[in-house]
Amino acid sequence: MSFAAMMLVAIGCDLAFGWPAWIYAKIGHPVTWLGALIGWLDRHWNRAGTARRARGIAAALVVIGLSAALALGVQILLPDGWPGMVIGGILAWPLVALRSMHDHVAAVAQPLVAGDLPAARHAVSMIVGRDPSQLDAPGVTRAALESLAENSSDGIVAPLFWGVVAGLPGIAAYKAVNTLDSMIGHRTPRHEAFGWASARIDDLVNLVPARLTGLVFALVSRRPGAALTAMARDARHHRSPNAGWPEAAMAGALGVRVSGPRIYADRIADEPFVNAACPDPTPADLHRGLALYRRAMLALTALIGALAILGI
Repeated sequence: MSFAAMMLVAIGCDLAFGWPAWIYAKIGHPVTWLGALIGWLDRHWNRAGTARRARGIAAALVVIGLSAALALGVQILLPDGWPGMVIGGILAWPLVALRSMHDHVAAVAQPLVAGDLPAARHAVSMIVGRDPSQLDAPGVTRAALESLAENSSDGIVAPLFWGVVAGLPGIAAYKAVNTLDSMIGHRTPRHEAFGWASARIDDLVNLVPARLTGLVFALVSRRPGAALTAMARDARHHRSPNAGWPEAAMAGALGVRVSGPRIYADRIADEPFVNAACPDPTPADLHRGLALYRRAMLALTALIGALAILGI
């Protein structure tokens, strides 16, 4: 069975339908199911004490192991040949988010271009963790571009990468890791120890996809040299060992700066700019970023299609 062909079906379903609201209303979404399990473990296992880190490791292994085991059980039951690949692709469909990523960022770009800053702040609050209430137009644009770049890796390239490598168990285990990190992988008093394993595992499984995402952004851009230079120079200075790669590539490709100081609910993070010598992005640059994203996703789909033809 070609796992690449399976992922190609998943991409097709996502582009055609997204994740329809009526399906979400009836059964939710696999990430919400994972979130419910992680929330239960956080409430019941995350207690103060010397074994807090050990309980966090156990929680991560339970969530990842259960996700992979259930997906493997389903994959074993799939029929051989193209019927199995189609069914597997449909099952992987909700774990791919090409369409929703584009729609969320486009929802920021539209009011920005129209000059409606409050609406743009509200739209960007749906995709970033920082407080957008004090952001000016360049700040909102930077936040949206950073989210577009980072989530292209976390939400699209990484799950597809692990899906091509290991099929349904690969993509399901990755989404478990990513959801764990987003929920408990924070450096806060409550999660510093309990979420330690989740954050470290997420860093590990995103090492290759993040760099691959940056490379694809660079190669499909109109400024590949500048994008590659920005990656080589700035990616390692980012707060994340992985997010800096796609963010630096997008900043270099567009000739703008991103990152920099930001306000979260509980703190101010004084972080360096990525591609600092360039100007702040304008609302028009957000549309350019979306065009770069579309070209990158087309190239990624073509690459997976080639792997499917080769039977990988």
